[in-house]
Amino acid sequence: MPIPERIIPPSISQRPWPPVCWVVTDGKAGMENQCLGLAEAMGLSPVVKRVRLRKLWRELSPYLTLGKRFAFSRKGDGLSPPWPDLVIGTGRMSVLPVLYVKQASGGRCFTVQIQNPAIPFRHFDRIILPAHDNAAGGNAISVVGGLHRLRPDFLAEEGRKWASAFARLPRPLVAVLLGGSNAAYRLGPAEIMQLGPQLEGLAKEKGCGLLVTPSRRTGAGNMTLLRALLHDVPAWIWDGSGDNPFYAMLELADSFIVTCDSVNMLSEAASTGKPLHMVRLPGHAPKFAAFHESLVDASRARWFSGRLEHWNYEPLNEVARAADLVKQAYLAS
Repeated sequence: MPIPERIIPPSISQRPWPPVCWVVTDGKAGMENQCLGLAEAMGLSPVVKRVRLRKLWRELSPYLTLGKRFAFSRKGDGLSPPWPDLVIGTGRMSVLPVLYVKQASGGRCFTVQIQNPAIPFRHFDRIILPAHDNAAGGNAISVVGGLHRLRPDFLAEEGRKWASAFARLPRPLVAVLLGGSNAAYRLGPAEIMQLGPQLEGLAKEKGCGLLVTPSRRTGAGNMTLLRALLHDVPAWIWDGSGDNPFYAMLELADSFIVTCDSVNMLSEAASTGKPLHMVRLPGHAPKFAAFHESLVDASRARWFSGRLEHWNYEPLNEVARAADLVKQAYLAS
């Protein structure tokens, strides 16, 4: 069962606030941003620890928990005292470091693991799980989609940085957020050949300006093909150099077209309250399908049919709720 929402009176709190907080990940931006988003939503300024495990523990993570202090490849990757009061990790490569910090701190450190750790939940103080995982536990907090760090002030600043770069494009601005092939879905030349002409049509027939950004999974070949297809329309396509304008696109775009393979990108786009069109890709996974269905049922997204639609919905804001529940649990522990 999910953790019930309740208020912890300050008078019974056993812990000081704010805590010293660490964020522990393997350095992947999508993972790290979930942890940072949760910490920042609690008003914290966390210390980021990027950890790399030695080969044996990396290959067997998170199941090999013996010999934790020998598992790190670079002198513990900064996992040394003074220990934090709160540690947040996400992804299977963070499970062992989070458990190590808990053990090394004498059990004092409050541990939060985002996503299913694939080991018993009792090892952590709180687990934050996407609802589409369909998993539960006494210390689990269920959320719709993925967590993120999209505060209004952060997005506004990103928008200011990039406004001049996008100024030549006509309105409405349509942000095209591309994922790529993974274990569940495929994004290859055939899919680009279908999507590209649809985007070209929007630009030519509706007068849209296109903002396009790939992810690390999109692939150079796919992007070369898409650039050729969009050569004659007003489009700004990130070439992978310098900072990614992804967050500026969330702020400045009027609507979104997002491939269905990325829970994080869909969650972030849905947090804006702007029309979100999902691009179907070949493949299927029950968890992804459940997430897509939840977005459609809540009117937060519609499947992309080659045309833009306009509607209103309640923005997805699970980060604030999860942060409040974690803070309450920490203060009561």
